[in-house]
Amino acid sequence: MNDRHVALVRAFFDALSRGDLDAMAALYHPEVSFGDPIFQEVEGRDKVMAMWRLQLGGRGGLRAEFDDVTADDRSATARWRAHYTFTGTGREVDNPIETFFRFEDEQIIRHHDDFDFKHWSRSALGKPAGLILGWTPGFRKTIRDRARQALEEVAWQG
Repeated sequence: MNDRHVALVRAFFDALSRGDLDAMAALYHPEVSFGDPIFQEVEGRDKVMAMWRLQLGGRGGLRAEFDDVTADDRSATARWRAHYTFTGTGREVDNPIETFFRFEDEQIIRHHDDFDFKHWSRSALGKPAGLILGWTPGFRKTIRDRARQALEEVAWQG
């Protein structure tokens, strides 16, 4: 177990829970890459932080709970839950997420979140719509395209 990297992961989630974008940015390497089932791949600290501005600004009261942090000399994993209000529907979302971090120069250079898109869509949209749409490639593409467009707008303003 690498205690320095465990501390970095804890500091990241603490900053995320507070919505402290400056503290989060300080933990990321300038060449960080982020990926998840919605945003897929976002490259560079400025763009990744624009994604977090979008996420934190468009959600009602994001709360991050994390546990099971394990780390070695190059990487770490953690489980966390994102709790927030999905502004598109006003529904409360409880999204369990598995996270992978890789480190370089004592900063996060790779951050990948993985979650069940079908579970997320049921939570964000409600059971009927989420069950019907959550598994379809067209719906996923629509969500990804909207997220990418919103990210481009926030990054351009940023």
